[in-house]
Amino acid sequence: MFDPYTNEAKFALQAVRTAAQLCRRIQKEMVTEAMVKSDRSPVTVADFASQAVVARMLQEKFTEDPLVAEEDSTSLRTPDQEGTLWAVTGYVSALYPEATPETICEWIDLGSGEPSSRFWVLDPIDGTKGFLRGDQYVVALALVENGKVVLGALGCPNLSREMESDVGGVGAVAIAVRGQGAWAADMENGSFAEIRVSERSDPTQTHVLRSFAAEHTDTDKIDQLIASLGTAYPPILMDSAAKYAILAAGGGDLLFRLISPQKPDYVESIWDQAAGTILVTEAGGRVSDLTGRDLDFSRGRQLRENVGVLASNGLLHAAALEALRAVGADRRPEGL
Repeated sequence: MFDPYTNEAKFALQAVRTAAQLCRRIQKEMVTEAMVKSDRSPVTVADFASQAVVARMLQEKFTEDPLVAEEDSTSLRTPDQEGTLWAVTGYVSALYPEATPETICEWIDLGSGEPSSRFWVLDPIDGTKGFLRGDQYVVALALVENGKVVLGALGCPNLSREMESDVGGVGAVAIAVRGQGAWAADMENGSFAEIRVSERSDPTQTHVLRSFAAEHTDTDKIDQLIASLGTAYPPILMDSAAKYAILAAGGGDLLFRLISPQKPDYVESIWDQAAGTILVTEAGGRVSDLTGRDLDFSRGRQLRENVGVLASNGLLHAAALEALRAVGADRRPEGL
């Protein structure tokens, strides 16, 4: 299965499973109801621990492959983060007893690699606020070759194998390899089942997925899009690339990553989109930017040639692009 990427697929699944289970443990032990919103220490520990573990695993399995990941160890090396570094070390050493604060930093910094003809891209935790709320977050890992995503895997602690919300359940993993479909299984080595996007083609029946956090989108334009499509269904609010998994399994039909008026110059990072986009396309959907252009993963660590993201079940893509143009959401906010 997944030939000629059988070894890469096995590695990716093992990596996102291991990292997601580690993040779940950190979440359970460190996140409390009394935590103030400004206290990001649990997600910081989980981000760094997840990246250190996946980087360590990649170094052992695919020695020559660069890793492009979200984090680096700069802040961890400062005196005021000594406690965080020791917490990360404690969690990682449960998996790798040889881990020390110094090796942890070295493993994390393996993610500072530069995109090349073949590289891996990692988001160690996508969905910070979902993590802190005990809701949706994922570990996202993808393989890029010659500017194209050829493999993507998601570790989803709070989704079921059917890619439905299942907070506190066994969790799920999803994987897609170019030309070989999209698949999902229970987190703990369950059997795989193929997932497919919905077959809805009527815009009035559209289920729209959008970010839970308002600052990550343009809520006014989302409302206008929903009105333009004519759908009576309110948007499904969700953190993280779990939205891609749900779209790929038919639980939603459209996913918009609009440009927030608060961040008009924002450019998407490749680790936020790589794994999810191939999952949707291999499940039968389509992914483009807000103008209809394919996402370009050949331009470094960001999607500099693209404006936002539109993911769909394919059947609704043209209608969604038309709606984006009609409400002026296919461009950056004017005058900002």
